[in-house]
This record gives sequence, structure tokens and C-alpha cells, in this order.
Amino acid sequence: MPTRVLITDDHQIVLDSLSLLISTIPSMEVVGTLNDSRKVLDFLDVNEVDVLVTDLSMPYLTGVDLTLQVRSTFPHVKILMLTVSEDADTIRKAFQAGISGYVMKKANRAELERALTTVANGDKYFSEAVMKELLSPSATQAANDIPAEPVAVTARELEIIRLIAQELSTTEIAERLFISVGTVETHRHNILRKLDVKNAIGIIKYAIKHKLV
Repeated sequence: MPTRVLITDDHQIVLDSLSLLISTIPSMEVVGTLNDSRKVLDFLDVNEVDVLVTDLSMPYLTGVDLTLQVRSTFPHVKILMLTVSEDADTIRKAFQAGISGYVMKKANRAELERALTTVANGDKYFSEAVMKELLSPSATQAANDIPAEPVAVTARELEIIRLIAQELSTTEIAERLFISVGTVETHRHNILRKLDVKNAIGIIKYAIKHKLV
């Protein structure tokens, strides 16, 4: 069954272009396009959608506001934010709201396909441009919530931290370590708790700060 994609953006030309582009990606099916973010919840209420592709800056409901609403009502829907903003604080807020991936509008078809496939599989996607911004000196300056001293983690957790920092998905980590996806998720949950961070971005920052990668 193809991955069902809904696109929302307040610019019709962007909607039309994205719809055409995503329709050429194998296993992807565009089930709708909306130029009014207020209509998304009503659409989801009567249509099966796997991935919502949304802009960040839109009238009425911003991408972050929309994400909060969708995650609250339709938690199974994965959200990929496609935007021009490279501001680290904005990116963090988007992930804290519950998005699964963040891609710049300047991305090419290959990256968009990679991002859609990644989030559809239940993993997080960070584009190279996003990672560069999050790990820039100005962005890491704001990362005071990362533990100053290394936290005690098990050898297996350390392996997983390093693999997450290498941008491997949960499935790829499971295959690399010959363990189940569920076991990886359990370790990931324990790692987030021990490091007192909210998501993979926090894990990656921790790994870089403590020279684990």
C-alpha cells in the first residue's frame, strides 16, 4: 500500500509543484492539497493520511500550531515540515511540537524522497542543512540543557548514541546491532531519560559535546 501524503501550503504554485513531484516518487500517493491550514483537521477526519507535509509560515495556523493540533487529534499521522527557515530555535520548536522531519524547500527530489520514506517508516529525518544549523556555534551556545559531564550509560546505550549521531534510523540500528526494533526503542527511551533530553537532536548534541563521534 502506498504512503498517503497530504500537503498544505498557502502558496498554490508550491502545492502544485510539490504534488507533481511527490506523485513521481514510488510508493507515494498524494491524497490531497490544501492552501488553508485550518482545513487540515477536517480533511484528516474523513481521509486516511500517513504523512502530512506542511509549511512553517502560513496564515491562520503556523506549521508549529498545526503540528500541535494534528499530534493531539491524529497521533498516527507523521509530519514533515518543508520550509525556508534555517533558524535553529525555530527548528527546535518544530521538533518539540512533534514533527518527524524538517527539510528545506531548496532540497532536491532525492532528499525529499529520503525524508518522506524516513518519516513514513516512523523515524526522524534531519536534512544536512538542518544539522549544520543545529550544530553551529551559535546554536550549540544555547544548548545549556545538555549535561556538562558525561552521564553513566551502558556499553549498549553508548553504541546506540553513536549510531543515532551517525543519523542511522531505528531499523538500521537494529540491523547493525542484530537486535529487535523494539529493543532499540527501549534503549532510546532510556537514553533520552538519562541524558534528560527530548529527542534525537539532544542525543546528537550530547555525543558531539562529549566527543563520542
